[in-house]
Amino acid sequence: MATSRLRDVAARAGVSIRTVSNVVNGYAPVSDETRSRVEKAVAELDYRPNLLARNLKQGRTGMLALVVPELDVPYFSELARAVVTTARHHGYTVVIDQTDGEPDRERELITRGASAALFDGVILSPLALSPADLADRDASAPLVLLGERIADSRYDHVAIDNVTAAREATGHLLGLGRTRVAAVGDQPYETGETAQLRTRGYRHAHADHGREVDESLIVGTRRFHHADGARAMAALLDHPDGPPDAVFCYNDLLALGALRTLLSRGVRVPDDIAVAGFDDIEAGRYHTPTLTTVSPDKATIARLAVDRLIARLGDRPDEPPAELWAPHRLVPRESTTGPALRPPDMAARPGQAGH
Repeated sequence: MATSRLRDVAARAGVSIRTVSNVVNGYAPVSDETRSRVEKAVAELDYRPNLLARNLKQGRTGMLALVVPELDVPYFSELARAVVTTARHHGYTVVIDQTDGEPDRERELITRGASAALFDGVILSPLALSPADLADRDASAPLVLLGERIADSRYDHVAIDNVTAAREATGHLLGLGRTRVAAVGDQPYETGETAQLRTRGYRHAHADHGREVDESLIVGTRRFHHADGARAMAALLDHPDGPPDAVFCYNDLLALGALRTLLSRGVRVPDDIAVAGFDDIEAGRYHTPTLTTVSPDKATIARLAVDRLIARLGDRPDEPPAELWAPHRLVPRESTTGPALRPPDMAARPGQAGH
């Protein structure tokens, strides 16, 4: 079947080609009756606009870039899915790259001439850049920053309130009556802003509950990976004053690594040690026990970031930089509250299907 053209839609709807273009592209207002006829013709003929031609006519490529530190970290892969979905609704394709947190790679991806030609806009989650690195950037393509790095720049910035989120997670553990709550994931060096904010929230929660912070229970990690969490948990279990009775991990991968160590050492969760994470990745919802976590609203983060790019590509290119906050929520699960009670018949007959 031949591909339908603009003129075919116009003939079917009984209007001019310009009117069809106005409806499809939103260039000018048309009556509801005319719009309905055109949209019906578009559906009947399965007409698909030539986005490439439209973008070239507007001097655009129709592509956005998403640059993250590590794609194999589930938080970033889940965020990437949300960005792709949001951008698709605006008619954009997203190209994704990772930097491994290397400053040279981050600078290369946002400053090289090829990128400026390839992408209409860039969403970047940096780990190593500073405001000075962006000072001389060619701003022809708009840039939106995610996370904590370079929040004081001239670019739009989307983040969550890490201090409050960590405060809530730690407060949840203290509110359960736990008295020795450890923190896993502190990173006091220059690029560890996210970890430092979560440590601040951890400290605030202790103050809220009138408790002193035991500095020896704050364990640093080089990265936020499973192995880092497993090693940190092993060190806490061997603590000279005895292990903690709860652990707040700065992301879910650290928490899942910690849970593996606890399982291998015969420690009961949450009876002996309660564990909470951060990010609400899918794996934590299906782990045994399911993982208590802070859930950042990834869909809103994606929407805010993409919408800012679209606005700057459209009729608001010169707006002042915006500081945008996405919501979060604490999701208590089995790793802190224990398993849900099963009906007696299910408990008595494990593995049998009900009738």
